[in-house]
Amino acid sequence: MFKKIVIANRGEIALRILRACKELNIKTVAVHSVVDRQLKHVLLADESICIGPSKISESYLNIPSIISAAEVTNADAIHPGYGFLSENADFAEKVEKSGFIFIGPSPNTVRRIGNKISAIKIMREIGIPCLSDFDHPLDGSLRNSRKIAQKIGYPVVIKPSFGGGGLAVNMVKDEKELHEIIHLTRRESGILFQNDEVYMEKFLKNPRHIEIQILSDGKGNVVHLSERDCSIQRRHQKIIEEAPARNVEKSILDEIKKLCVRACIELNYKGVGTFEFLYEDQKLYFIEINTRIQVEHTITEMITNFDIVKAQIKIAAGIPLEITQEDVRISGHALECRINAEDSINFSPSSGKITRLHVPGGLGIRWESHIYTGYHVPHYYDPMIGKLISYGESREIAILRMRNALSEIIIDGIKTNIDFHRKVINSDLFLLRF
Repeated sequence: MFKKIVIANRGEIALRILRACKELNIKTVAVHSVVDRQLKHVLLADESICIGPSKISESYLNIPSIISAAEVTNADAIHPGYGFLSENADFAEKVEKSGFIFIGPSPNTVRRIGNKISAIKIMREIGIPCLSDFDHPLDGSLRNSRKIAQKIGYPVVIKPSFGGGGLAVNMVKDEKELHEIIHLTRRESGILFQNDEVYMEKFLKNPRHIEIQILSDGKGNVVHLSERDCSIQRRHQKIIEEAPARNVEKSILDEIKKLCVRACIELNYKGVGTFEFLYEDQKLYFIEINTRIQVEHTITEMITNFDIVKAQIKIAAGIPLEITQEDVRISGHALECRINAEDSINFSPSSGKITRLHVPGGLGIRWESHIYTGYHVPHYYDPMIGKLISYGESREIAILRMRNALSEIIIDGIKTNIDFHRKVINSDLFLLRF
């Protein structure tokens, strides 16, 4: 087992990793930007190192500084969390070449399936259904793009080949918009992901977002931990998730889970991962694989009573997977509301000092967050400041507990999306559709 891990992230996921490390008796190194000196995990870590200014490119994306932090602290491994460098194959490669363990899949695996077009090709060969037969990037020719769009059928969606988080994803309603939106998506992708390669898929008008959580040790042992429904989104980004998914044909899910396990074996996949799908008209369509821990891993932990982050660390340390598929037991239902520092109506970000914080409790309630009274929410980073999770023996009980929790939570001093969550959780559409 590792003796010391560098946590190359911030916020609630950094705190979640730190807690897992403590349970495994692993010392921790928190790297942080100047503005993040007072983050909770920084204060709790065994060691902390400032790796640069508040700007992301000069701190949390600063590969030399992160590796230097591992060197000067004599760490064994680096955990990237999610976002930032977590799915950057070059970072994973540099970590390994510097003599450390990257807690995630191999650089080659990240490179192969981090590119969505490459991942689609691999999944199609395995037999996993995809949205279209076009598994190559758009070549810049408007004429060729028009031909592809006509064969797929409008509306279509233009997506970056790299990156994630629902960013730089744009829908095209008809041919008049095609050139402009391809250009827009290229520009956004280049800025966000330092790569302007884009591709085209069929746009589904009313899909649900279903994902399969897997664990694979790279030694031929693979399990799936059921599925999650992440259909409540804003700006293509998840906002409420639940597990397991309801009203999805069981036989379809079972077959897809078997294919996901097969894909991991063929890829010699090592670590945690999530296969993401769109579901419409009783069909599942593959869209991408996330080669990292997910924000919403918490709800899977609640229904399986299994610590995914600890398993991820053990796998990276070379320990074979400790459970088989027969050991996985799904019980009850769980919901997660992402609490963001943003306006509940227009979703504009909010920053500032938290003047009062009261978090809910009670049976079946879990709160994952790095914030505290007096903490200043900076404007440099993602607006998510916490995750509120409820668990119940049934979906109805989980919803009732979430309603109670949302009525109790207080975060003053900044704007949050708590009112938005209250409206959704109490809406008939949420109650009946899922």
